[in-house]
Amino acid sequence: MRIAYIAAGAGGMYCGSCMHDNTLAAALQRKGHEVALIPTYTPIRTDENNVSIDRIFYGGLNVYLQEKFSFFRHTPWIFDKLLNSPTLLNWLINQSSITDAKDLGSLAVSVLQGEQGHQRKELQKLIKWLKEEYKPELVQLTNSMFLGFAKEIKQELNVPVLCGVQGEDLFLEELIEPYKTQARQLLQEKADDVDGFIATGSYYANFMAEYLNVNPEKMHAIDLGINLDGYGNGEFKIKSDAFVIGYLARICPEKGLHLLVEAFHKLRGKLNSDKIQLKIAGYLGKKDQPYFRNLEKQIADWGLKGAVEYIGEVDRLSKIVFLNGLDVLSVPTVYVESKGLSILEAMANGVPVVQPRHGSFVEIIEKTGGGILVDPDSPDDLANGLEQLFNDSARREELGKKGKEFVHANLNDERMTEATLEVYKKYLG
Repeated sequence: MRIAYIAAGAGGMYCGSCMHDNTLAAALQRKGHEVALIPTYTPIRTDENNVSIDRIFYGGLNVYLQEKFSFFRHTPWIFDKLLNSPTLLNWLINQSSITDAKDLGSLAVSVLQGEQGHQRKELQKLIKWLKEEYKPELVQLTNSMFLGFAKEIKQELNVPVLCGVQGEDLFLEELIEPYKTQARQLLQEKADDVDGFIATGSYYANFMAEYLNVNPEKMHAIDLGINLDGYGNGEFKIKSDAFVIGYLARICPEKGLHLLVEAFHKLRGKLNSDKIQLKIAGYLGKKDQPYFRNLEKQIADWGLKGAVEYIGEVDRLSKIVFLNGLDVLSVPTVYVESKGLSILEAMANGVPVVQPRHGSFVEIIEKTGGGILVDPDSPDDLANGLEQLFNDSARREELGKKGKEFVHANLNDERMTEATLEVYKKYLG
């Protein structure tokens, strides 16, 4: 099978969707299929072997300039290529906030308009390469923000086009008006242009079928799967007298780190124990530095500076070491989660989780038995959940064991790939 998988870079940071797409593409390649993992906007960054092609379409600087200035909509393609330098794109993203959904309303709408949008030249480049050079049997779009590509791709290539859905509603709901309403309308109109959708689990499949106003039969739920290489073998298990709570996610308000910090403070105060520690790992972007500084100040004011450690961003090996030093992990997102990749990674290493009772977390924990659910947006209930596991080491061990066994048996990249291939075959006939 020859597959073109159109992915989206995340401006130099590790992102769950990039990692999922790369893991899936790599697993498909191992099964003997030809897969071109095609970066758009910026290069893809992943903590595994990066299998994306060495070319960027819809380069972030080009699409931004084409949106803002009509002159760039007509520049020669050779000039545009200069602006697609990976080094330049990553540097510009690090210097700006152009990945902030609140600033990207008109651009999001324009890309969804496809051949009618300001980036029609970028769509022509992509289709020319697909048609004349790669010649895929099937095209998959990473998420529904690319639905504007589908009509022209199908018309020019005459191949099935599928579309993933993996959390883009959060981006869309942050758009300012009138772009938010315009984008939602375009999504529902353009949803008819693809043959089918692939969602990251049953919860999100049901949610997005309603959000996009599509027939649920067109939406296929496939459980997330992770590459288990190095996970759960005990080589990096760290023994400590402390009870270590971990957080592994991007440092930002929507991921709920402030809720975990407050719960940690409540737990320390209630139990009056200096053996409870909080370790934090994850990407901290320029935009979210004030948020994190406020948290650091609050931690210091509470006298807990010595009990909290920020590890920083972690690569794959550092992540495995980090997870093996935890007793429990919690990422209490304030938004309704569509994936929960870090939760699976914790479970794969035998670490139980305490998560809010919403979105994919409910589905994952009910399937795996690898954690407990607490009320969303409640530092009190989160502290209670953490306290339960602090007081009951046997239950901690049982949850960790159940989660690890289920993830290794059922939520691995092999299972995810097999399920994806079954969907692909349905549309290839």
